[in-house]
Amino acid sequence: MPSPPKTQYAKSGSAHIAYQVLGEGPLDMVWTSGWISHVELGWESPEFARFFRRLSSFGRVILFDKRGTGLSDPVPIDQLPTLEQRMDDVRAVMDAAGAESAALIGVSEGGPMNLLFAGTYPQRTRALVLVSSFARLSRAPDYEFGTDVAAFERYLERLDREWGTGVGFRALFPGQPDHGALREWWARFQRSAASPGASVALQRMSLGTDVRPVLPTIRVPVLVLHRIGDRFVPVEHARYLARHISGARLVEFPGSDHLPWMGDSDAVLGEIQEFLTGTRDHGEHDRVLATVLFTDIVSSTEHAARLGDHRWHEVLESYYDLARRQLGRFRGREIDTVGDGLFASFDGPARAVRCAAAISTGVRSLGIEVRAGLHTGECEVIGEKVGGIAVHIGARVAALARPGEVLVSTTVKDLVAGSGLGFEERGTHTLKGVPGEWQLYAVTRAA
Repeated sequence: MPSPPKTQYAKSGSAHIAYQVLGEGPLDMVWTSGWISHVELGWESPEFARFFRRLSSFGRVILFDKRGTGLSDPVPIDQLPTLEQRMDDVRAVMDAAGAESAALIGVSEGGPMNLLFAGTYPQRTRALVLVSSFARLSRAPDYEFGTDVAAFERYLERLDREWGTGVGFRALFPGQPDHGALREWWARFQRSAASPGASVALQRMSLGTDVRPVLPTIRVPVLVLHRIGDRFVPVEHARYLARHISGARLVEFPGSDHLPWMGDSDAVLGEIQEFLTGTRDHGEHDRVLATVLFTDIVSSTEHAARLGDHRWHEVLESYYDLARRQLGRFRGREIDTVGDGLFASFDGPARAVRCAAAISTGVRSLGIEVRAGLHTGECEVIGEKVGGIAVHIGARVAALARPGEVLVSTTVKDLVAGSGLGFEERGTHTLKGVPGEWQLYAVTRAA
């Protein structure tokens, strides 16, 4: 995967605001996160990385952490930024990045600040995109679909008590399986993005925000995007925004995930791109069907300790030379090497299986064994790399292989029917971080 963008700092008064810039072109976009953010840790989520890489394919994207969160300067809980201070931070980041005007894209709590910014600084606001957002969060006599304050206070008590454990996962990601990898990332993200006290204070501040008087003053183009099943911010909030902002366009999507990079993020990105550029890139060229291969050396640490650094380095070099010769023979493409592992992709599953078997057999002459795993699926093309869920599945399959074994998913086995390859069942498995159960097979004949 490409490296995340470099984190920089802009000065807003006496506060240092962490920001990143990715992409290029005449269109500048400022992404305003909601409740909490962390510009570096977000990139550890494959879904987050894919979303913002594609967003940056049609413009320059500026990400930042508001003061008191993420990598920006911490502040006392009773001095968390007001909407006015957050506007100052946005202007400081835009100035530091050389953006005279920009499209402001606000998710959830970021929306109200963007609305105030657009009304106050229309000359610096090219357009507004409001995603899963609101003008007011709490219930009122004239805002009956808002959040019940007593229920929200109970939620804040739980937030304070369970912060850093992944609290709120089901409300924010109801469309995602409650699997370990995503929940662990969310728990780590919470701990890194804000303290328990700050998280509660920011949510309470959000509950007290009401920018409805600002809505009639908005004169820039506005796009409102919302998932119909969003539990965290119900879709009625989006419909209110669209009714009360002159000329606003509302697009509702199926689904229930609150954060736009989860679920069907391509639909969200397509609407943003068409709204801001006038054209829509459906992204067919960014995805390709491929077979991915992962190999790694069995008991590599023990081998290294027994042979010594110099001799082990020679063995590794011989291993990679052999593997690369086989990749050339079977039209594989090396994607990456990490430690004693190899990651490659192929445009044909049968060739990939035969390559894996050839590597597995060949390395025995070096006194080592490898385990190998393969899966075929749709992969993202990211520069010279490939990524996506198919890659994660391939890695998990490899991790379950026995020493000297080539293990494949059902997809691979079914696609090579009639090729002369032989397989033996290895049972049904749960792959860490991947939904569902997977039937796996060991290669028994690769002639």
